[in-house]
Amino acid sequence: MEMHKPELKSMNLKELTAFVTEYGQKPFRAKQLFLWMHKKLAASVDEMTDISAAFRETIKNECVYTALKQENVQLSKADGTRKYLFRLDDGNLIESVFMRYKTGNSVCISSQAGCRMGCKFCASAINGLERNLLPSELLEQVYRISQDVNERISHVVVMGTGEPLDNYDNLLRFIELLCGEDGLHISQRNVTVSTCGIVPRILDLANENLSVTLALSLHAADQKKREELMPIAFRYGLFDILTACQYYFEKTGRRITFEYALFAGINDSMEDAAGLARLLSGKNCHVNLIPVNPVKERGFARPDRETVQAFYGCLQKSGINVTIRREMGSDIDAACGQLRKRYME
Repeated sequence: MEMHKPELKSMNLKELTAFVTEYGQKPFRAKQLFLWMHKKLAASVDEMTDISAAFRETIKNECVYTALKQENVQLSKADGTRKYLFRLDDGNLIESVFMRYKTGNSVCISSQAGCRMGCKFCASAINGLERNLLPSELLEQVYRISQDVNERISHVVVMGTGEPLDNYDNLLRFIELLCGEDGLHISQRNVTVSTCGIVPRILDLANENLSVTLALSLHAADQKKREELMPIAFRYGLFDILTACQYYFEKTGRRITFEYALFAGINDSMEDAAGLARLLSGKNCHVNLIPVNPVKERGFARPDRETVQAFYGCLQKSGINVTIRREMGSDIDAACGQLRKRYME
């Protein structure tokens, strides 16, 4: 991808206005372009019928117009979940998931091609990080899926492949464009950003004056166990992470979601549950228990139903707000990074 060319779909209205006037166009053209890209979800410049053919040619020659190519889609017969594999301009592959809930349609998107966080249980990190995704490539996952299912998307979760806070500036621009009133205008409250715990970036995000939900991948209630599962834990300890989460809550008023994946025989004992209850006691938060989708390269197994229920019961008795994540798309490659990895092989 030629990055020295201006990349149209990542520009905000102000930048777009400067761009069109530079090419001798009236400022209102910027608004037209913006609507084509972010409301009508045009997959190509040719669809922009109210823009002159000459200017469309200029755009095609002078700019990068990002549009993802759908490489594969898996449809779950169980619940209508769809798992998409998209190809980027440079040949990299990313995946996204569409899920239907009573509360609306949710899309889970990737923030990077690959990941460098190296969590032991995750298929996304097996081959390391290829590169960050551009704001347009984050948006395009939502846009292409919305067009494919021909339904409105109301919730977006940045929790697919990659660590969103490791792609911080592009993430912020993505939120600005996704939630702005000239685009899909999805409420910031319906956007969830998941992180494995990059403390300085959690603090930065708290200060951005946004109202997105922060989800922290916790997966262990003690420092040593977290280090065994997640290399990031060596850099940022549990105390620092929880302090950052508390700061986020105080600045935004948004309660934190703690993601806790359950791995059989590793972090699913009653002792682990009691430790987690102690750790989160008195915090305004929500715990999302996730019985894992097994990843064969990683050798982690899912606990049985009784174990999951007992863990849940212990947290609930301790007054922790907790849910067990409804399993979506279990008959397809549902674990993050699985479909992409199989395809790359």
